[in-house]
Amino acid sequence: MPHLRLALAQLNVTVGDLAGNAFRIREAILRAKAWQADLVVCPELALSGYPPEDLLLKPAFVREQLRQLDGLVSAADGVAVLVGCVYRDPQGRLYNAAVLLAGRRRVATYHKQYLPNYGVFDERRYFTPGVRPLVIEWGGRRLGVTICEDLWEPAPARAAAQAGAELVVNLSASPYHAGKRDQRQQLFARRARENRIAIAYCNLVGGQDELVFDGASLVLDGR
Repeated sequence: MPHLRLALAQLNVTVGDLAGNAFRIREAILRAKAWQADLVVCPELALSGYPPEDLLLKPAFVREQLRQLDGLVSAADGVAVLVGCVYRDPQGRLYNAAVLLAGRRRVATYHKQYLPNYGVFDERRYFTPGVRPLVIEWGGRRLGVTICEDLWEPAPARAAAQAGAELVVNLSASPYHAGKRDQRQQLFARRARENRIAIAYCNLVGGQDELVFDGASLVLDGR
C-alpha cells in the first residue's frame, strides 16, 4: 500500500482578511512541499475566517473570496490542497465548502452536510447543506472529505466508508471549552473504529471575538 504524507495546516486566520488568509495558506503549502507532503489540509473556512457571519451577505465579499481561491490554484503544483472556503453555486446559494486543488486546477468540491445552529453557531442562516459524500483517489489511497460537525454525526463518515474511503479528512473550526479535547478524541476514535477507517482532523488555532480555537489536530487509525 502506498503511503500518504499529510500536512495538517493548523492555521491562525482572521475573519475578513482574505488576502492575509490566502497568504498564510500559500505559506503553509510551500512548507508542506519542502516536507514532501502529498496532501495539505487547511481548516474549515480558512480562507474567509470563521465565523464570517454577515460578511456573507455582501456579494462583493463572496466574489473576492472566490478570486483569492482562484489565486491559490497555481500553488497546487506537485501537491494537493484541501482549502476550507465559501462556495457559491450558479443559483447563488452559499455552501460551507472544502475545495480540492491539484495540478493547478480545482479538482473537486465538498459541501458541509450538517450545519450547526446552536450555542455560538448560526450556520443555517447563511449556508445551504450539502447532500452527498465526497470520496476521491489521491496518492493511491481513497479519501473521504468532511467538515467539522459532519464528523460529530455518524452518517457522513459511514457514507464515506461505504463509498470506499480508507481515510476521512475533516476540516474544522471547533471552538474550545473545558473538556472539549477529550470529548473530540473519544468521539473521533469511535467513528474510526465503527467504520474501520483512519481519520485526519485539522482545526484552527487563535481567537475570534469570544471564540478560542485550540487546534489539537490529530490522526487516528481504525483501531
